[in-house]
Amino acid sequence: MSKSKKSPFLIENKKARHNYVIDETLEVGISLKGSEVKALRMKLGTILEAYVVFKNKEVFLQNAHIPEYSNGGYANHSPLRVRKLLLNRVEIDRLYAITKEKNEALVPIKVYLKNGKIKLLLGLGKSKNKGDKRKSLREKEDKKQIKQHM
Repeated sequence: MSKSKKSPFLIENKKARHNYVIDETLEVGISLKGSEVKALRMKLGTILEAYVVFKNKEVFLQNAHIPEYSNGGYANHSPLRVRKLLLNRVEIDRLYAITKEKNEALVPIKVYLKNGKIKLLLGLGKSKNKGDKRKSLREKEDKKQIKQHM
């Protein structure tokens, strides 16, 4: 019997590393409703347009689209609901200071399961301009060509 390879993550933001130079990553918890968890386990949803905001010394994920669970019934959720991120006070204060002083952004990269809990991988970094994106694509193509010639 061959085991089917499962993806280690439920949702991925593939454009995050293309649009941002990620300096640091941080694993955070996310507050979800039951129907959201079931929809995520079915690998439904997207975080391509999602972003992180600070409100009243708390951190929230906005614009993350998790569609309604098909068997949810009356207990279903709103697909674009604001979701609270679970961080301790020291982490929140540090991230708030970095985003304000260094003008860096918190970018959601992946949503995945860890020990039965749904986690979100946040990236802390600066956005790339057009020249940086072209340069990184060129480097990627060069590495690919070198591997082919070897």
